[in-house]
Amino acid sequence: MGTVTASQPAEPADPTGRAGPFGPGTAPAALTAAVALPPRAERAARAEEAADRLRTAAVDAVAVTWVDNAGITRVKAVPLGGLVHAAEWGVGTSPCFDVFLADDSITTSPVIGGPTGDLRLYPDLDRLVPLAAQPGWAWAPGDRHTQAGGPHPGCQRLFARRMEAAVAAAGLSVKAGIEVEWVVALAGAPNEPPQYPTHGPAYGMHRLTDLSDYLRDVLRALGEQGLGVLQIHPEYAPGQFEVSVAPEGPVGAADTSVLVRQTVRAVSARYGLRASFAPVVEPDAVGNGGHLHLSLWRDGRNLGHDGPGPHGLTAEAEGFLAGVLRALPELLVLGCSSPAGYLRLVPSHWAGAYQCWGLENREAALRLITGSTGERAAAANAEVKCFDASANPYLAVGGVLAAGLAGLEQRHPLPPEFTGDPAAAEPGTVPRLPQTPTEAIAAYERSAVLREALGEPLHQAVLAVRRAEAEQYAAVGPEELVAATRWRY
Repeated sequence: MGTVTASQPAEPADPTGRAGPFGPGTAPAALTAAVALPPRAERAARAEEAADRLRTAAVDAVAVTWVDNAGITRVKAVPLGGLVHAAEWGVGTSPCFDVFLADDSITTSPVIGGPTGDLRLYPDLDRLVPLAAQPGWAWAPGDRHTQAGGPHPGCQRLFARRMEAAVAAAGLSVKAGIEVEWVVALAGAPNEPPQYPTHGPAYGMHRLTDLSDYLRDVLRALGEQGLGVLQIHPEYAPGQFEVSVAPEGPVGAADTSVLVRQTVRAVSARYGLRASFAPVVEPDAVGNGGHLHLSLWRDGRNLGHDGPGPHGLTAEAEGFLAGVLRALPELLVLGCSSPAGYLRLVPSHWAGAYQCWGLENREAALRLITGSTGERAAAANAEVKCFDASANPYLAVGGVLAAGLAGLEQRHPLPPEFTGDPAAAEPGTVPRLPQTPTEAIAAYERSAVLREALGEPLHQAVLAVRRAEAEQYAAVGPEELVAATRWRY
């Protein structure tokens, strides 16, 4: 295991590592409050009430999760009797998890790395829920703080919360949702090619019939956990399905994507099946996306509707989306984490391989959706199609918010819309997004917006992980890369 044991520098005084429009150094007080812990007595009282409810639901333990920079969901669990203490004092976690790779090897970064130091993981009691597919267990996402109680500058969830607060400080709000796609296979040896429990056609009722009990139980479990499912259906690749849930705030959407994936995994295990959310499960096959949908709102009005801009966009929505579109090359470092993701990001596969936008254009990296006539005021949104399920969802949503806010400030218009398949356009007409991790990393390093928004410690930790994984798989072919990552996500 490539563990580096360099000593860890002291934490910067500014919890973001950098003052600026996204950091507490110069930001409104709401941004600082968004990442602050409530008073300890309040946390304890709420945890006692929650423990009483969970005890009635026959819960014995609580899993508290965070997602690392490689996109892997990590966990610390406490018995139910320890929930109050965890809410008061947190659960110990090493900061070295910020430089873990997807295969559990470890790199280092200028600020975070090595064996020294400790953090405290605090469960978010607002999201605490019994797990319907794991009897006796409950789940909560966690925020990571220092032992002194300050926000950990490498905490990805706190970054997303800070970006959501920055949107609110601008008098705006965002509704978001992350589509979850997965491939389900028969349980077998990790290195064996997947064997599928259904061989029905893409999007076919055949698949739903073959796995109707399984899919019904996925729906039941999600519903029992309070999630509003919009649809569930077979997808294109063998054994592939997708579920979409109701939109919510950006941090809530990231939390929900973690919960949905773990629920699908748990239901799959109960059926003797194995679920993969990896970007690519078989070389040359259509992969699993993690498409991010979002809409911008002010005072209860959807700004993607009834405006003077293209297809009804208001000037604010157009500026926001123009910022996202301009930043997509560097955002791939946050939304397409695994080197395997670039095997998915190919033309004519509805993966969004080109840096363009278009109304209902599934080949564009940024797809504008107006919704049906009569519901557009509620339904209009945009979809970032180039993201996949290897992403840390908190980094993905936080990065998109930062890029959108920068675009809103600069008020750039969207470039001309592209219709049709950009792969068929005259060469050089439509720019391709980065085709390798190295290209995306170079764009990320040039991005002042992401560096400022993330803060230096988190920016450098992400960079270290991406560089290490790019180097790790630089010399391997698609078969080996897919086999190495197929069951990691």
